[in-house]
Amino acid sequence: MRAFFGLPVPDAQRVELGRHLAACAAKAPEFRWVSEANLHLTMRFLGNVTEELVAGVASTLSEQKLHGFDVELGHMGAFKRGRLVRVVWIGMEQGLEPARGLASIVEAACVGAGLEAETRPFQPHLTLARARGRDGAPLPPLPDPPRLPPWRATGLVLYQSHLGRPGAVYEPLRTLRLE
Repeated sequence: MRAFFGLPVPDAQRVELGRHLAACAAKAPEFRWVSEANLHLTMRFLGNVTEELVAGVASTLSEQKLHGFDVELGHMGAFKRGRLVRVVWIGMEQGLEPARGLASIVEAACVGAGLEAETRPFQPHLTLARARGRDGAPLPPLPDPPRLPPWRATGLVLYQSHLGRPGAVYEPLRTLRLE
């Protein structure tokens, strides 16, 4: 199974972001824009793993006291390769340090279950789009993201990613409460 841990985006913010995604898609069709239903903040991508491994990591995390925190989105950014953009994202304005703390707990549980340690530093963000081309694409000017009200992250969700022709579908498998 292809799995990851993430923080869901509440419905009200998701709807506003969906409008923004549609406006951006019209300006930059050379990118695959995330569907409104799939918006989330990834804490740790597990990759293609066994159900047993995923269940073990979730069980380990459920035994720990995980803390909720306030999240507010901020500016748009991009991961680039040279001058070409590979991923378009929105960064976090509020909740950076608690998100990093939660990600490190999730990372430790993943490594403890036998997954290789993530080599890249954790950068909390909400992915909006990926370039259709493998090397990236030029990114035209895009509309500014909407100013959304902050929300409280109260659950860490274990998702299974089902890849298909129309795009990925993320199925929540388990939610771990953030207190």
